[in-house]
Amino acid sequence: MDYKTYTLRNFKNIPQLKSIPPEKVFDIEVVGSVLPFKTNNYVIDELIDWDNYEKDPIFRLNFPQREMLSEEHFESMARLIRTGAEQTEISRKANEIRADLNPHPAGQLEYNVPTYKGETLPGVQHKYNETMLFFPSQGQTCHAYCTFCFRWPQFTGMSDLKFAMKQADLLVGYVSEHPEISDILFTGGDPMVMSAKAFSVYIDALLEADIPHLKSIRIGTKTLAFWPYRYVSDPDAEELLKVFKKIVDGGLHLAFMAHVSHPVELSSDVVRKAIKKIRETGAEIRTQSPIMDHINADAGIWSDMWKLQVNLGMIPYYMFIARDTGAKDYFSIPLVKTWEIFREAYSSVSGISRTVRGPSMSANPGKVQIVGVTEVNGEKVFVLNFLQARKKEWVGRPFFAKYDEKAEWLSDLKPAFDEPEFFYTREFRKMLKIDDDSMGIFAEELGDFFSRCSDEL
Repeated sequence: MDYKTYTLRNFKNIPQLKSIPPEKVFDIEVVGSVLPFKTNNYVIDELIDWDNYEKDPIFRLNFPQREMLSEEHFESMARLIRTGAEQTEISRKANEIRADLNPHPAGQLEYNVPTYKGETLPGVQHKYNETMLFFPSQGQTCHAYCTFCFRWPQFTGMSDLKFAMKQADLLVGYVSEHPEISDILFTGGDPMVMSAKAFSVYIDALLEADIPHLKSIRIGTKTLAFWPYRYVSDPDAEELLKVFKKIVDGGLHLAFMAHVSHPVELSSDVVRKAIKKIRETGAEIRTQSPIMDHINADAGIWSDMWKLQVNLGMIPYYMFIARDTGAKDYFSIPLVKTWEIFREAYSSVSGISRTVRGPSMSANPGKVQIVGVTEVNGEKVFVLNFLQARKKEWVGRPFFAKYDEKAEWLSDLKPAFDEPEFFYTREFRKMLKIDDDSMGIFAEELGDFFSRCSDEL
């Protein structure tokens, strides 16, 4: 299949849209003028059930929905489009709306971007000691966009929020001088949109440097779900697979971190061929996804997906909780419901599927897992745990939050047992050089800060 993309400029040419009501097409145009929209012929022809498109999870995952904007935001943009406003006016209004959608939820630029020889590395994030995130400049797009994407600003022209770096020598130099780094995660966008030749430049530089403490290369990608032909019939598919094999033959572990949100994404013949080809290189495929309302907020979907992944030789890895950005109100689920879905799904699969961890919030202090709900000394509480943290001593240390059936993120939670703050809060503020007087010492006063400062690994 030849790759063909559809964006806001040409999506009305999609044949399947001819049979849906014009007002639905208009909704896509309005919301797609604010949130990024891009799909392709594989998603359209192979993954979406057009006879049931309004409830189809992949349609909702890929096509903007009216409910992804508030009524006020939707109508303000709709009025401009209906009246034929100039593109400059539409863009100006879009940026105003985007500013209200928490486009920078991670604080990544302030807290996670390192320097090397006095130079800031905008294509790097180094939050956890062992793992460095690398954003190659050639990988700052995707074969199709997820409507939940927390990195959506980099696809909308908000360039100050875009991570990109192309200098392989800076990458190698920084890693070489930081012996605590054992893993490099190539991310984006989607690094697998870049050519095999471009990807090989980075890999060759790392292998030639022979960095003794570097043990693993990770690739965060949605290509298996949205364009599996990347590994089967694209012009440089075989060349890309050879780069994978070169990593493994070079003595590094290659972890292919596949974003898979629904079982249907693993249903086609071509995706199964792609999985087989990737595994034949010696790469290990791990799977992860946010849990999202309207997409996969059902225990049966998750248990079926984990079972299928294992049958295909993949390793279930993470269930994430959706970020506080973009269309979060459309996708978000209360923490207690998220935990209940995870628990039911986890309990209905065999032990070899229970490699999965979650549900997890990737917040600024670290990855906070909702372990469960229990009662301690007569108080109903959430049991929480750091799966990863800015300080390794926090990892694996359970802590407790007051039970709140409406809470959807760490910022909504308060410490249990009338404690003034969570155990890590004061030290975390010191790490980020946040003054007690300006931020307050109580956890509730830190809530909005934590919400703004979430970031993924």
